[in-house]
Amino acid sequence: MNDIKPNIKPECINFSSGPCTKRPGWSVNSLDGALLGRSHRSKKGKEKLQKSIDDTIELLEIPDGYKVGIVAGSDTGAIEMAMWNLLGSKPVEILAWEVFGNDWKKDILEQLKLTNSNTHTAEFGEAPDFSKINFDNDVIFTWNGTTSGVKVPNADWIPLERKGLVLCDATSAVFAQKVEWDKLDVITFSWQKVLGGEAAHGIIVLSPKALKHLEKFSPKWPIPKIFRLTKSNKVIDGIFKGETLNTPSMLCVEDYLDALNWVRKIGGLEACINRANSSFNLIKDWVGDSDFIEFLCSEPSNRSNTSVCLMFSDPRVVNQNEEKQREIAKKIGTLLENEGAAYDIVNHRSAPPGLRIWTGATVEASDVKALLPWINWAYNQAVNEIILS
Repeated sequence: MNDIKPNIKPECINFSSGPCTKRPGWSVNSLDGALLGRSHRSKKGKEKLQKSIDDTIELLEIPDGYKVGIVAGSDTGAIEMAMWNLLGSKPVEILAWEVFGNDWKKDILEQLKLTNSNTHTAEFGEAPDFSKINFDNDVIFTWNGTTSGVKVPNADWIPLERKGLVLCDATSAVFAQKVEWDKLDVITFSWQKVLGGEAAHGIIVLSPKALKHLEKFSPKWPIPKIFRLTKSNKVIDGIFKGETLNTPSMLCVEDYLDALNWVRKIGGLEACINRANSSFNLIKDWVGDSDFIEFLCSEPSNRSNTSVCLMFSDPRVVNQNEEKQREIAKKIGTLLENEGAAYDIVNHRSAPPGLRIWTGATVEASDVKALLPWINWAYNQAVNEIILS
């Protein structure tokens, strides 16, 4: 590996895993139609919120009978809302193999105190044994582990006929991976991920089974107003008609509408998935040719095509302690940022030392292709400075 800097830089150097890069061609002028200084409960405000919901249903091909709502607190708010409203009637099968799945596990065991739950965990880079899940119980899992780069390959392990509810945090998967709606009862995501929308808003999708459960089951714990999905044992239907529980940012809503319009223009969901796959495949080929880096996820079918997590394989680095490996990763990130080649590609602080490259639908494959030689260069610089000097 030589010390010569590459000649070509990515046109867009935003590779953060959240909030993620804006769609190609985006500018502030894209928000000219935003309903600013007006009530979100005005006729025009409700129309924009309803259109956001309707376009989401159309573009994601969400089945009839499922309901979609816009909620507060990004994906975290949406999945917490689901847990606090729907869990408690049965034991819970908790699947956790990265940071956020472990957060949901902690909340279920320590906050909701559902201590009769069964946990199925795995280390970073691995997935739990899906064959051991008891679907007579409720189930919660993360479709795509953003901090580990491990996704579920499909929903074949989930039966159509099941007694429990299946709750899925799908925030880094929706619009980049084929989500099997009929296998899921609750799906949550955030438009700040694959579509590069602005932060603080989440989407919750509920199946007919989940909606029915809401009206026949009351949790034993009090539910904060901002999380309440029912009133007098009836689903608050307005949530799914644009009547949000809190005041949404109409600027963010306009940005989401712009992103959805972009999805439609490029060819819909399949085009988004193909864009993510194209960027991922470039990294896969690069890793295959590399002598210093490999995927954190060891199983090819479980590797995420959006949050691509990588770890060092060079013995000179692997034989160092974790602190030294993190120093190298941070040095690579600093060099790339200083050179104007990439922002925000160091692994999550709780993940093993390494790099994380976001390759969701709004990322151009040409930018990923231009980035990879820069990582080669920065790695060589970091090793020379931190280990060999």
